[in-house]
Amino acid sequence: MLAKKWLENAFGVMSKIEQTQMENIQKAAEVMADTIEADRWVHTFGCGHATLPIEEMYPRIGGFVGFHPMVELPLTFFTRITGEMGVHQFVFLERVEGYGDEIMKGYDFDAKDCMWLFSHSGVNAVNIDIALKAKEKGMKLIVFGSYAEGKNRETKHSCGQNLFQLADIVVDNCTPIEDASVELKNHKDKIGPLSTMAFVTTVWMTISTVAEILADRGVKLYIHPSHNLGDPQARERLTEALDEYKRRVKVL
Repeated sequence: MLAKKWLENAFGVMSKIEQTQMENIQKAAEVMADTIEADRWVHTFGCGHATLPIEEMYPRIGGFVGFHPMVELPLTFFTRITGEMGVHQFVFLERVEGYGDEIMKGYDFDAKDCMWLFSHSGVNAVNIDIALKAKEKGMKLIVFGSYAEGKNRETKHSCGQNLFQLADIVVDNCTPIEDASVELKNHKDKIGPLSTMAFVTTVWMTISTVAEILADRGVKLYIHPSHNLGDPQARERLTEALDEYKRRVKVL
């Protein structure tokens, strides 16, 4: 049964993350905690389905202020699939060198910030543009992706390096570079990708660790509460969190 095969593959990835990535997750979380404690931003960026972990982390029940989503609509919006803002345009745009430079012009950054990039393959130009600009501005660069299989892949950027080679800290999502994991009879291509599940898993492992570090330091976190359970103060805490986000985002 292919449902169980995909689940088996997913469990295998999560187990491998636990066995091999805890040290790097801790390192990434410490950098992020320093940034948030300094009243600055953990900027987050990805393309295509690598924007899903960004949308998952903030704003979200159980998430907290400190993570700034940089989601570029032409690089994430697949509802139409063909026609306006379709997949053909996306595949072209993510490989256009210089596009990321233009995206970075839209924000003000600080050396106390850090950049958290999601890229399964690590080779496309727009992510590398973002990475190079982040490092140029003095930010630590944290990359999540298929490191073991992608670390030596040829870059599509003129700098000559892929994203994993540029990173200060890498967390391997422990998924195969082809992403899809389940063979289907009478078909060449596999089904059942794993990278989104792996990204979301590592996101919450990392953010939970950031929260633990900050709580141990006595830093107040502005957490999004569940406001659908009848707690009369939940909406007040939600408003407080959004007000804190609004205060911080003014510097951007």
